[in-house]
Amino acid sequence: MNGQDPVFEGILLLDKPLGITSHDIVDRLRRKLKMKKIGHAGTLDPLATGLMIMLIGKATKVSQFLISLDKSYDGEFLLGVETDSQDSDGKVVAEKLVSDEINRECIELEMKAFLGDQYQTPPMFSAKKIDGVPLYKMARKGKTVEREPRFIRINEFILRSWNSPKGEFSLASSKGTYVRTVLHDLGRNLGCGAHLTALRRTKIDQFEIEGVKTLEEIEMMPLNDFQSILIPINKAVPTHVL
Repeated sequence: MNGQDPVFEGILLLDKPLGITSHDIVDRLRRKLKMKKIGHAGTLDPLATGLMIMLIGKATKVSQFLISLDKSYDGEFLLGVETDSQDSDGKVVAEKLVSDEINRECIELEMKAFLGDQYQTPPMFSAKKIDGVPLYKMARKGKTVEREPRFIRINEFILRSWNSPKGEFSLASSKGTYVRTVLHDLGRNLGCGAHLTALRRTKIDQFEIEGVKTLEEIEMMPLNDFQSILIPINKAVPTHVL
């Protein structure tokens, strides 16, 4: 390439590690690939791990289609404790004893009530912007503002294990669903409160986490091998979108 840095193009499936933001992922890939045209098709909170669709080069032009895909998660929650961020990264704002009456059957019944189409109010600790300002910046200053509920759909909400006051679950939903808000609302419905303690995205439409490379593996990879792990745009997106 006449001594110039290579220009890559395609869809990169990446297994996000714990404790960093989606923006951190973009920054690290930009440094690795020495190119600015890199984006993603849906964020994950720092607490969350798992599948992210990264858009490399001209693939950034199809972000709107890929962002709209349904997503699946596995996660863990704790009943009896609410936090301001609705996950374990936040400050505890309420605690309540989890009664013996809250058993597996009771939780599963409440989970079924979340299935289907509904409106969800975004949490204050989120990247959603109002008048150009991210909500989390307002939340850090102790501010709470009115947020417009957004339409979502929950296709699956399953209790995988229960050992009071902790549980494991699987959830499949439409784009824009805040999983931590679902668990927060579940706790409210059960009368004891709850927050999300772990989350892993396992699937985005036809793309699955199995075999996907970690950020560390990608950063260690020789640049000459990088294009080989990218999915061509026309294989990830229907041709009528292109």
